[in-house]
Amino acid sequence: MAISTELLRFTTAGSVDDGKSTLIGRLLFDAKSIFEDQISAIAKTTKRRGTLLTNEAGLDLALLTDGLLAEREQGITIDVAYRYFATPKRKFIIADTPGHEQYTRNMVTGASSAQLAIVLVDARKGVLTQSRRHAIIASLLGIPHVAVAVNKMDLVDYSQEIFETIRQDFEAFADKLAIRHLHFVPISALLGDMVVERGESLNWYSGPTLLELLENVDLHCDDAPALRFPVQLVSRPQTPELIDFRGYMGRIESGSVKKGDAVQVLPSGLETKVKEIVTLDGSLDIAEAPQSVTLLLEDEIDISRGDMLVHLNEPPRVTKEFAAMLCWMGDEPLNLSHKYLIKQTTNTVRALFQSIDYRLDINTVERDKSATEFKMNDIGQVRIKVQKPIVCDTYIDNRATGSFIVIDEATNHTVAAGMILPEEAIGG
Repeated sequence: MAISTELLRFTTAGSVDDGKSTLIGRLLFDAKSIFEDQISAIAKTTKRRGTLLTNEAGLDLALLTDGLLAEREQGITIDVAYRYFATPKRKFIIADTPGHEQYTRNMVTGASSAQLAIVLVDARKGVLTQSRRHAIIASLLGIPHVAVAVNKMDLVDYSQEIFETIRQDFEAFADKLAIRHLHFVPISALLGDMVVERGESLNWYSGPTLLELLENVDLHCDDAPALRFPVQLVSRPQTPELIDFRGYMGRIESGSVKKGDAVQVLPSGLETKVKEIVTLDGSLDIAEAPQSVTLLLEDEIDISRGDMLVHLNEPPRVTKEFAAMLCWMGDEPLNLSHKYLIKQTTNTVRALFQSIDYRLDINTVERDKSATEFKMNDIGQVRIKVQKPIVCDTYIDNRATGSFIVIDEATNHTVAAGMILPEEAIGG
């Protein structure tokens, strides 16, 4: 059977020892996405370490994702580990992200492009502060689907009552958040129940296994339909046969474009029509996200890197001031008098932070409005003014055009990631 080209990016998060790496190892192992030499190496490491296991594979499946030496020694996940696997229905990229609070920035990095987040909850411990924190971050990042995997059901005798209590507790908390689609699955990552196979111990649960959920979740329920085409490069080949060729290269971040479409160039506001859509494989009549194409236009107008092509009736914001949720990643705290660069789509502009509105307590969702600085892993709302207009949407409407990174102009280090908020947020 042919493998579909549809791709699901998902992230995993949970408290320490909730079994994130074991779960991913189980997914890879049961989906037969591990090479024989990997299995052999893991078997040798498991035997050498004397890990006590009760799964039928006799392997420490967590070793498939815990790649750093420090992680293997401590039995925890520190860095973001990416893994790929596929089934006949879908392709997957997994980001195994840290559970510790001090690695919040790693989780934000791993989850920034995810369409689904798996939040693991230990059935013995219930919904912990860390579980709530990860749900808050998933909500802030606009991840459309959150799947709560209640793990280690084998250690609570596969109790339906315990599962339902955890479901109710999590739902009560999630009501405060902007989580659009919430799913619950009882599992045992160690033994494999309800991960890929259903097993025989959770017969009271009639929903999908975790893999079935991943294979069938709707990836297009929150797609942004509006055309957003940030120009990456202006193509002017210096050859006699292409002396008049002038194309605008880039990736379609959302929506689609057809030959003959009327488009607007922002921030200038100039209007024109699409003359031709060129790719390495020839010309197209229509192209859609996330294709990379070269657009030829009917009129010769001034367009450069960082400009954006959009349809006339679906304009984004063009602004020099905006409010944003910011996750600070730099070693040095945010300095309101310091010079920074904002990189948003293909556009890079100088920026000043005008104010810190509040710092968010990501364990309680409370806002500290007295905050005067952001340190590493802090998240909160800020107001930013840029030197030249940017073309953007709110993050909740379009994650590609609503996100940005902050670069320290002095060191060229990336120090923060941001999510643009609605225009009314500028007012407070």
